[in-house]
Amino acid sequence: MSHWNSMYFQNANSPIMEQLLFFHDHSMIVISSIISFLLINLLSMMYLNSVNLNLNENQTLELIWTLMPMLLLIFIALPSLRLLYLMEETFSPNLTMKIIGHQWYWSYEYSDFNCSFDSFMENSKEKFRLIETDNKIYIPMNTFTRLLITSADVIHSWTIQSMGVKTDAIPGRLNQINLYPSRPGMFYGQCSEICGANHSFMPICLKISNMNNFINFIKSL
Repeated sequence: MSHWNSMYFQNANSPIMEQLLFFHDHSMIVISSIISFLLINLLSMMYLNSVNLNLNENQTLELIWTLMPMLLLIFIALPSLRLLYLMEETFSPNLTMKIIGHQWYWSYEYSDFNCSFDSFMENSKEKFRLIETDNKIYIPMNTFTRLLITSADVIHSWTIQSMGVKTDAIPGRLNQINLYPSRPGMFYGQCSEICGANHSFMPICLKISNMNNFINFIKSL
């Protein structure tokens, strides 16, 4: 059962992830319609005697099958471009957090509060295997957060699927992405770039809570 569950997206916890799910459904409807249309035409040519062997040209038909793919591509591209713009644009963030990838752990800096910490994988049989960390990240719910992501050595990728976030951490470069969590809870991710021998031991553990819990967490650092 767990194998079949892994084939689906995780439940969205941000407006960006919700839009990604909508775009996925939108694209699948278009693709399914094209495949169905092609199958119907293929079966009709195989089983129906409706082929005109004396047909040499039909400019109207040629115009239709030239314009239709172009219109379908535009129909898919416009929502995609809008979504790319929303993922990259940052509007007056309430909180800024810098993320630094190392071989093989993450470092986090809360620039607004001048505090930082490292996050390593926690080896404990009582918790989730390979995805629990000793120091969790706290972000307040319904708060616009800007993430600045970079690396200290090789290319990593900071990824949390339920947030719709997947950004490469590249040495000497700052990549920016925004985060707006819409519900509380514990959310997990991992490095999605093959960065070395211990690539699979770079988990991400994100705790979304109310503002009071976030302030208490900052005071404890």
